[in-house]
Amino acid sequence: MFESAEIGHTIARKEYKAREPLLREALLKAQYALLENASFPVIILVNGVDGAGKGETVNLLNEWMDPRHIRTEAFGPMGPEEHQRPDMWRFWQVLPPKGKIGILFGSWYTDPILAHVMGTEKKATFDRRLGAIRQFERMLVAEGALVIKLWFHLSKKAAKQRFKTLESDPKTAWRVTPGDWERLKHYDGFVKVCEQALRRTSTGDAPWLVVEGADAAYRSLTVGQYILDGITQRLGGLAPARTGVAALSPPPLDNRSLLSSFDYSRALKEKTYDRQLETLQARLNGLTRDPRMRDRSVVLVFEGMDAAGKGSTIRRITHALDSRFYRVVPVAAPSEEERAQPYLWRFWRHIPRHGHAVIFDRSWYGRVLVERVEGFCGEADWMRAYDEINAFEEQLAQAGAVVVKFWMAISPEEQLRRFQERKDTPHKNFKITDEDWRNREKWPQYERAVGDMVDRTSTDVAPWHIVASNDKLFSRIEVLTHLCERLEAALEGVAAPPRKAKR
Repeated sequence: MFESAEIGHTIARKEYKAREPLLREALLKAQYALLENASFPVIILVNGVDGAGKGETVNLLNEWMDPRHIRTEAFGPMGPEEHQRPDMWRFWQVLPPKGKIGILFGSWYTDPILAHVMGTEKKATFDRRLGAIRQFERMLVAEGALVIKLWFHLSKKAAKQRFKTLESDPKTAWRVTPGDWERLKHYDGFVKVCEQALRRTSTGDAPWLVVEGADAAYRSLTVGQYILDGITQRLGGLAPARTGVAALSPPPLDNRSLLSSFDYSRALKEKTYDRQLETLQARLNGLTRDPRMRDRSVVLVFEGMDAAGKGSTIRRITHALDSRFYRVVPVAAPSEEERAQPYLWRFWRHIPRHGHAVIFDRSWYGRVLVERVEGFCGEADWMRAYDEINAFEEQLAQAGAVVVKFWMAISPEEQLRRFQERKDTPHKNFKITDEDWRNREKWPQYERAVGDMVDRTSTDVAPWHIVASNDKLFSRIEVLTHLCERLEAALEGVAAPPRKAKR
């Protein structure tokens, strides 16, 4: 969920100074138009990681716009009076009227998230409260409200550095409390719960915008522009999306994406590769023969740009496996029979029983990749698919499957080199088609789709692992290593979070 908000988005100071006064003016005009129109309220929810700039941004919004027509409320733990009433009671008291803007600093999400993180409420209660929130927000939108939900994010490393920077300056040291440092100790658990909350409550009615908070200029312009677009579109008569799923976030202002910021340079020497390959294949073979695997199954998913090395990597895996207990399923365009069924039907047919494995060479993610980019299905279909895929993979995990997903990442330059090599090599000609060249022309669209896919479907039960694949030797070892680690963790009953890709 937060992968694209940890890549170091920035805006140059010169660009910020040029854009800030124009955005400020436009926001103020939109606010007065909203006030005059008075047909709907604007409710802005501000949540996120400590130190990510929530307070600074709220102060800035009140500076850029007329604070007389903005009500800012901050919510902490519930008091005695609030405990005597339903959870949502205190938020009903501060909802803005039509024509006005309400900023809720720490909203109805804070208490359910913290209660679940600290273990005072079980998952069932957490799920119930999220369901009540979705229903509440649907009601607000149905009544005409524009609900803007902002999540300010920082990586653990960035949050720690932010606290140190603030503490080092006497003018800002007061902003860092012992409680901030204490909460940082629970960062991993906090973010895991937050990912669950955001995925389940990011809907077409009220989507979340995740904003990287490390760079103040980027953060401020992104939030300001998002709010401006939301208000002006509603004033222009655009009704909120009612797809039941979250609208896509706008492209980042600095045009950086998850893949464009990725480090493709990692490589291995052949001697090192040969030694590690033999060791890892033996390790994988032993894991699949472990008696505990009788109660588990394995579902491997390989996705990536054309010529990224999926096939050769799969062969290194199957070489270590007993052929009686695995299947490789290559996925192409659906047949007429498959088109007559729900989209996921053809993948459900290949789900393995306990003690077996299936390897998908491309997968159900085609709906949010090639079908999205090429227009093979409608927007409502591929937008809905994110939630359907997450639910599908969660069902697999609950049934004992270890779901391991790899994105084989190569640079455009390396892809071109491999395409040309295939074209010039007679026994490799079959690997290159006109469709491959056409897909290459849409690299930016695919890059954006991949970022959205990872952000929306990298879950705690089925995280994505992005593999630097410009060097095939490195990528094969990386895949085998990660696969072994995931299987070992599963056999030990330990949740295995995705390893952070080096950038």
